[in-house]
This record gives sequence, C-alpha cells and structure tokens, in this order.
Amino acid sequence: MKAILQNSLLVRAVLRLREWYHEGAIAGCFRRIAGAYPDSRFRRIWEHFCAAPSCTAANSRYARIMAALRRFVERLGDAAAESLIYRICLAIWKPVSTFLGGGIIGKACRFVGVRGLLLICLALYLPLDVLIRWASTTMGYLPGFIGSVWDEGMMLAAFAYILWHTAMRRAPIQPRTTPVDAYLLLFIGVGFFLMCAVSPDMGIAIDGYRAVVQYLFWFFLVTRLIEDDRDFSIFYGTLVAMALVVAAHGIYQYIIAAPIPAGWVSQTEESVRTRVYSITGSPNIMGSLLVLFAPMVAGIAYYSKKMWVKVLAICGTGMMCLSCIFTFSKGAWGGLVVAVIVFAIFLDRRLIALMGVAGAGALMAIPSIASRITYMFTADYVEASQRAGRMVRWETGLDLLHSANSWLGFGLGRFGGAVAMQNKVIEETDTFQYFYMDNYYLKTLVEMGYIGLIFFILLLVGMVLWCLRSIGRTGYNESDRTRVLAVSLFAGMCGVLVHCYFENIFEVPYMMAYFWSMAAAVLYLGYFRKKRAKT
Repeated sequence: MKAILQNSLLVRAVLRLREWYHEGAIAGCFRRIAGAYPDSRFRRIWEHFCAAPSCTAANSRYARIMAALRRFVERLGDAAAESLIYRICLAIWKPVSTFLGGGIIGKACRFVGVRGLLLICLALYLPLDVLIRWASTTMGYLPGFIGSVWDEGMMLAAFAYILWHTAMRRAPIQPRTTPVDAYLLLFIGVGFFLMCAVSPDMGIAIDGYRAVVQYLFWFFLVTRLIEDDRDFSIFYGTLVAMALVVAAHGIYQYIIAAPIPAGWVSQTEESVRTRVYSITGSPNIMGSLLVLFAPMVAGIAYYSKKMWVKVLAICGTGMMCLSCIFTFSKGAWGGLVVAVIVFAIFLDRRLIALMGVAGAGALMAIPSIASRITYMFTADYVEASQRAGRMVRWETGLDLLHSANSWLGFGLGRFGGAVAMQNKVIEETDTFQYFYMDNYYLKTLVEMGYIGLIFFILLLVGMVLWCLRSIGRTGYNESDRTRVLAVSLFAGMCGVLVHCYFENIFEVPYMMAYFWSMAAAVLYLGYFRKKRAKT
C-alpha cells in the first residue's frame, strides 16, 4: 500500500509542488528571516517581553485582597467541616456515591470529576443550549423558564464548586489571579457606571449591561476550574469533538442544499445554492464558531507524535475549513485567513502558501465563492448596502450616538443588539428601523460611547498581550510541545476578533463564553501549568 501511494499521481504532484515551494522566492524569504532571527533585535525584545514576572505580583493590592478573601473562605470551610450538619451529609453521601459510582457512567464521572463535568458542560454550551431550549420552549418537556436561565445555573454551579473547593482547602496553593482580571474588572466597572449614567429605562439598561458583561465571568471561573493537564485535555478535547460534529453537519447541509431564507443571499447571487448554519441558526455565527475551533484541530496535527492522529487531525481541519467556506460568510472567511496567518507565524509559515493554493483551488472548484467575493466590488452591492446593509446600519448607529452624549453613549441595550431588538422603545418609521449593528465594536461605541469603546479595546489589548506572554513561556521542543496548543487557541481567538468587525459575534452568549474560557486556557498553559522536570 505504501509503494502504491508513493507512486501515485497525486503524491508525486504534491511532492513536486513541495520542491517548487522550497526552490521559490517565498521559501527563500522565510529561510532568510529564520536565519537572521537568532541574532536579531526582535528576538531580544520578544524574550524580554515574555520574561515578564508571574501573572500578578504577590504584593499587589488585588493579590492581597484575593488572598485575604481565600483565607476567609477557608476559615468558613473549617467551621463547616466541624459542624454536625456537614458530618450528617457526609455520612449520607458516602454510601450514595459508592452506589452511583459502580456503573459505567458512574466510573466515567468519577474519572473526570466535578471539574471535568463542569468543563464538559461548558464546552458543550451550544448543543446543550439548543437541546434545552427545544425541550423547554418547543416541546414543553421542561418548564419554559429553564431555557432562559439554565446557563446562569451552570455558571452558579461552577462558582459554588470553586467556593466549596477552596473552603475545603482542596484548591491549588498557587493563586489564580492574573493581570487580565484587572482589565476585566475595569471594563465591568466602567460598564456599571455607564449603565447608571445613561438609563432612560433602567430595566433595559440592566439587561443590556448583563448581556455585555455576564459571560466575561467565565474567564475567572475557568482559570480556577482548569487545575491540571487532565482538566485542560478534557476541555480541549470536548471542544474539538463538538466542533467536528457541527462542521460535519454543515457539510451535510451543503450536500442536500438545506433551505434558507431568501434574505440570506441577494438576487445577484443566485449561484449560491445554500448557506450552512447547522444548529447555530445563522451562517455567520457558524462561520465564526468554525474560525474559533479550526486552529485547535490543526494544532493536534502538530502536537501529536502519532501518525494516525496527525492524519485524522488534518482531515478534520480540512472538513472544518470546507464547512466554513460553505457558510458563505465573508466576515468568517476574513477571520479564517487571519487565524491561519497567526497560526503559521508561530508554528509553520508554509501554511501561508498552502492557504493561497487552497484558496485559489476553492475559487476554481466552487464558482459561487468567486461570485460572492466579486459581488462586493459591484455597484449593486453598494446600492444594497446603502439601502438595507451595513453602510446604512453603521450610519444610523453613528447618528444616534451623535444625537446623545458621544462619550457616554446612547445607552446600554437601546440599539444595535439583541436587547434593543427585544425592547423597541423608539417608534419605528419609514426613516428609522431597529436592526443588528453587524459590527460589535461599533455597537459598543453606540451604546457605551467613546469611554466604553476605549475600555473595551483596552481589555482586548491587555488580553492579547498577556496571551502572547503566556505563549512565549510555553515549551516548543521534542519533549514539550505545549506552545502548539496555546497558539491554536490564540489563533482562533484572533480570527473571531476580526470577525467581530463585521458581525455582533459577542452578542451570542456561547461565543463569548467560549472566547473568554479559551483565553483562560491559554494563560493556564503559560503561567499555571506545572512544568515537567527535565531528565
């Protein structure tokens, strides 16, 4: 079989393309850069940047407050452990846990532990949300309010577990405070100030504030839920498995030409037979989901040393990229390009050339892709955008911003997002309509003003800088290839940040939960993961 493959036309063509690449100018440029890097000033700057001290100095005020809070919780735990109620509950729980832990499901739960179960539920946020809402809202198997509050319940369960784990002195001794905490708390505080300052309707303002900040708290929770490599592997693996299933479903939808609303394509794009959306309900959100997770699947091919795992990971990556193409979301395509470039810069710059070849092949093999791209440069696209597209949406949002206080904004939950669409307090006319802003940064500007946008950008910049520092502290050698996983997570996050310029990606709860939990996972790899002793 090996001889047949080596002599096949396809393998010989691939090998020939590889020879052309190594003999070409692009590969020569990369080789010169690689040769100059060891003695370059950029390397010294990068090493100095990554050599920043551990996440939060032990003598900082924030670290002292968190340490004092931990000691207080531990004292409460000591008091609870001595109470009669605790001893009675423990006596009841021991035989129950022994009985429940005997089966296959029980053994699996005991293996992953409570932290693992919480991380699995978080990784399966999307399918769980779809399933619970179907069972509660559509079928009536569950009370209707369950579909709206189950994710808050999951967040409270994670918080309660971390609190109990700390109270019983089972949490890691190393504090899990990070500088990103400060950026998050600062943005949350600014958002609270703006909610109070601009709130014609306090109920709407509270809903808008909750939609902006609630899912940021997953960062704080995941930095404490991932305690070791097993927790990280459970979280990473579940995310990958979920994303692969969604991608496979998307390809199935494209094969059967799943029906879509007429508004998803313009009249001049009749060659687009369908746009895949899977269980997300939106091709744009599905595209962003695949952009977020495709680098994670690709990272497995670089991380694993087993050939069969590499082959499966490469096939899975191709499937996810193909499914992303079939969403026909131009913003997702742009995000995917950025994710590939970030991934390639850190791990394998040949991927940039491969992406160019694959993109050219996709344009030739699927004419509707070319028509979708070229349509952007036509007068029809400009006319449609000015009539009911992004241009008129962005212009309307900026007009509302300038009609109010530009620094404080038009008010949280009042325009451009899901809360505003559910609470249309301004009367719609022929010249004014409610709609999604299709730009999360501009939506933040309109609702929170220049102050809110500045602190939101500051939050993202701080998160990116500390993720880069975390990547620089990870290993990248034969015995430790942790950097591959950190880069895989970070590359997908960069792609989503680009896509946010074209869609309200962070308006979707599971997308924001995934994004910030992945940021926490990157910091775990660089700052909290126990390094293996060198032998």
